[in-house]
Amino acid sequence: MINYLKSERYRLTRKISLHITSIVACALIIVAGFVLYFFGKNEANFPYATSYFFYANVVNGGTLIFSIVLLVNSSLTGKDLSTLKQSLSFGISRSTIFWSKLILTFMYFLLLCFIGMILMGVLGETLFTGSEPYLKSFLLASVNMFPIVFSAFMLVHVMQMNRIGTVYTIIVILVIYTASDNIVNLMFRLVGPLDELYKWTPSALLNENAFAFMENTISFSWNSWLVGIGLSIIFLAIGLWQFNKKDID
Repeated sequence: MINYLKSERYRLTRKISLHITSIVACALIIVAGFVLYFFGKNEANFPYATSYFFYANVVNGGTLIFSIVLLVNSSLTGKDLSTLKQSLSFGISRSTIFWSKLILTFMYFLLLCFIGMILMGVLGETLFTGSEPYLKSFLLASVNMFPIVFSAFMLVHVMQMNRIGTVYTIIVILVIYTASDNIVNLMFRLVGPLDELYKWTPSALLNENAFAFMENTISFSWNSWLVGIGLSIIFLAIGLWQFNKKDID
């Protein structure tokens, strides 16, 4: 597995498009911060030049985060899957391929998130010193978001590895992580014991986290971690099982 990891790491580091995407993502954070700062200094009564509004772009930016998840994971699971048959012919197990691609793309995603968080914190605390500090709330909200985003990464990985089309992957991600609360509520609101099941859906937990951040009443969410880890285990178990029995053309 170590040799295959090294090979895949080499291929990942040579993905110019992925690195450009990462640079653009970080640049957008910097631009957003300075644009808010500029208007705050030059426009009377400009209400958005605050650390709260700056951080809220991430806390409420689930769709953008999921887009980055898809782009990063696809760097080794998109068109690169055309080399699977060749890898298998060299005696590399399916399990090794599955986990190696997951480990490397997720580590890259974590690094990108870490850099982004540092940029957010530095800009938020240096450009908007006149506003109420929201850094602690932002960090805690990010901790609550992490397991949900983690489960989305696992879902994208298993769908990509099983060669499910990107369009279908996007649709599934949007349904589960932006609309599942409304769907589950519609299905079970008249079923007594299950009428509050929607509160445990990923989209409901993300919305609850964003609302708590807005009210500056954020606290650690055990529910988010239980749901995120639980979904991740389910996605990985089903995805790996399906990948192991899938015909590779």
